[in-house]
Amino acid sequence: MAAKLRSRNHEVAVDASVFDRINSFAARYPARFAIVVFAAINLVFAVLFATPWAAADGQATPFWDALFTAVSVVCVTGLSVVDMATHWSSFGDALTLVGVEVGSVGVLTLTSFLGMVVARRLGLRQRLMAASETNVSRVRGGVVSESQAIRLGDIGQLLRLVIISVLTFEFALVLLLLPRILLEGVPFLEALYQATYWSFMSFTNSGFSPTVDGLAPYATDPWMLSVLMLGVFVGSLGFPVYFVLLRNLGNPRHWSLHVKLTITGATGLFVLGALVYFLLELGNSESWGTLDPGQQVLQALFMSTMTRSGGFALHDLSNLNQSSMLITDMLMFIGGGSASTAGGIKVTTLAILFLAAIAEARGRRDMEAFGKRIPPDILRLAVSVTLWGATIVAVMTTLLLHITKEPLSLVLFEVISAFATCGLSSGVTSQDMPTAAKALLSLTMLIGRIGGVTLAAALASRQRPRLFSRPEERPLVG
Repeated sequence: MAAKLRSRNHEVAVDASVFDRINSFAARYPARFAIVVFAAINLVFAVLFATPWAAADGQATPFWDALFTAVSVVCVTGLSVVDMATHWSSFGDALTLVGVEVGSVGVLTLTSFLGMVVARRLGLRQRLMAASETNVSRVRGGVVSESQAIRLGDIGQLLRLVIISVLTFEFALVLLLLPRILLEGVPFLEALYQATYWSFMSFTNSGFSPTVDGLAPYATDPWMLSVLMLGVFVGSLGFPVYFVLLRNLGNPRHWSLHVKLTITGATGLFVLGALVYFLLELGNSESWGTLDPGQQVLQALFMSTMTRSGGFALHDLSNLNQSSMLITDMLMFIGGGSASTAGGIKVTTLAILFLAAIAEARGRRDMEAFGKRIPPDILRLAVSVTLWGATIVAVMTTLLLHITKEPLSLVLFEVISAFATCGLSSGVTSQDMPTAAKALLSLTMLIGRIGGVTLAAALASRQRPRLFSRPEERPLVG
């Protein structure tokens, strides 16, 4: 009896020791811990997708196809190397729906949830982790100089809001989509499944389709396309925006600078993108350029929305004019709002770069917007995010060009779509792709969802205060 008790105590001590080590690692390197957890979740989904139960034909899916699908699902991207509507069984479809919900909340927020479940409470470490999702500068440690849209005391409310807002928006989308699908003559249960699937994929900005025909039956339907655009646009704003708007919906004066920049930037890009698409595709019979004017406007608005990370497509994108392809690359690279279901370098990052250029052109020392001054360290962060993104895209494009031998415009399009977790495809992604290409695109999607700053913080050594500063000297710029 005594021996059994000692053995049990030893096991408890070992478990406690392992837990303490994990806890210590998470405390010292929160960004690395979050990446490890997120990568592990992707791997778990890959293993599940590879099982015979996940495939419609009952055969095991090749591991690299399963891994690509898992990463695309959990990173809410939308690229696929198999037909998502026919390849997977009911179990596989369930994995897809669960995966996009898990991945949509973000890397650091997801880690915070797991920490809260393990610890049965939301401690300071979990609060800091979740706060890093709403403001990536926190993952680097030290003082965050600007006022936050989400304070540490609000993190518990934010995590609850994430769940509530996702479920509420998606339920509302289901109610809006269901009647239209029923009008197509689809049986009620199948229509309910399709409405739920479309709802999940639009709000999480994933872009997968539940049917072989995809959006073809609704290609000119204003109601269906408008609801999907609404879901994608709202999903791309970000949870910090919802948090502030729900508390101050009728009082814009109390909106934070982040909320104002996000809404202004997202709306501006949406309108400007649609206008550019409308003009560039005029007369293009391979896309929508020869439809009636009303349809041309609708198609341009839809395309402008989907390039922001939505991923739904009504036309073969390789048939767009090359000028439109370039604009699509730009819009995908920008992406949506911070701490949202969208990818890219984010709308606020672009806004900060423009504000810095305007301040420099006017000879002003500080960046200003909506009556607020923006500290210079935010500009440094914006430049870092942009350069990290551009570097990743350039490296991956070079490698994929060498592997696939496809044209530059198509490969660049595919890489940016993967990095920005957008999911639009030029046709390069397929089951016949070389394994190396699938692995590289999977890595690109993972890096894009993690984010450049979080990745940089994970790769950097632990920050230590410096007790000296080096002599200052100004190099020539421009």
